[in-house]
Amino acid sequence: MDRYVGLDAHAETCTLAVMGPTGKRLTSKVVETNGRALLEAIDGIPGRIHLCLEEGTQSTWLYEILEPRVSEIVVAVPEESKGSKDDLRDAWARADELRTGRIRTRVYKAPKHLTALRSSAVAYRMATQDMVRVKNRLKAVLRSRGILAESDVYLPRSRTKWLKQLPEGHRELAEWLGRELDTLVPLREEAEERLLKEAKSHPITRKLATAPGMGPLRTAQLVAIVATPHRFRTSRQFWSYSGLSIVTRSSSDWTRDKRGQWVRAEVQQTRGLTRKRQPMLKAIFKGAATTILTQLVDHPLHADYQRRLQAGIKPNLAKLTLARRIAAIVLSMWKHEEVYDPARLKVVTDKP
Repeated sequence: MDRYVGLDAHAETCTLAVMGPTGKRLTSKVVETNGRALLEAIDGIPGRIHLCLEEGTQSTWLYEILEPRVSEIVVAVPEESKGSKDDLRDAWARADELRTGRIRTRVYKAPKHLTALRSSAVAYRMATQDMVRVKNRLKAVLRSRGILAESDVYLPRSRTKWLKQLPEGHRELAEWLGRELDTLVPLREEAEERLLKEAKSHPITRKLATAPGMGPLRTAQLVAIVATPHRFRTSRQFWSYSGLSIVTRSSSDWTRDKRGQWVRAEVQQTRGLTRKRQPMLKAIFKGAATTILTQLVDHPLHADYQRRLQAGIKPNLAKLTLARRIAAIVLSMWKHEEVYDPARLKVVTDKP
């Protein structure tokens, strides 16, 4: 006897909706957002429980405590709905989507042994984003008064010469931003050290760091995000998740040839890279491609990039191809748990 349960979670309450295999609405209840109360509510539902909840702030915690008590649990990103909306409607919608197999986007939840690594990666990412944001604000204050500062404005010992050029009111703001930046820099260094230390407890990071353009920091973030390579059957699936797949749109796909036969039209519009992706993975692989282009000029992948430019391919598309190749190499290394072997690169680059 299957029961399909939709769970709509909020800070104080969770709404449960129970549906039968035929779509009949059996019962619903409101439960306090409390681990013990939720477990009691789930245990009170008879039969094999298939549970669906939305991705959100509490979704990881709810997944961890409820997964042992149900036959199936799915964390989903629902499609945008139109019309009336409330907690109970959302819970019924999740239950029905799970029952009918209409969930289009499922969210993978990493195992608990990666919790420390993932937390370290989040701390490093937030510290880096905050530091970059403050740097941009500091330079923006100077630009607003027609001052084009150099990168040494970020250093406390050389910042004063730039701030002296500002009027008094603007100088106070720039000084405050400078103090904020000076506080964030050591915090970012601490987060980076913590991330690298935590990555050492996962041996696969040392192997993946040997891939071209990667390194310990990018590898640590990669493992924290992806968790396991077996989520992706092919490289194309990995490219799509990493935001490296090109999305195309076409219309009027068929036309008649001279003999009156229907043939596929050749016109196809390119709309750019997919926006349904993991943004950090895209930054990791495009950053690895940039490293190869700027620092590893003798690497075969750099030579392959130059050949593509000479063939007339635009630089941004050639760099995208390079990022894809790095992603494919890393995925293969991870699945086979092996270090990078330059001798096998020729096999990859010869593929169309």
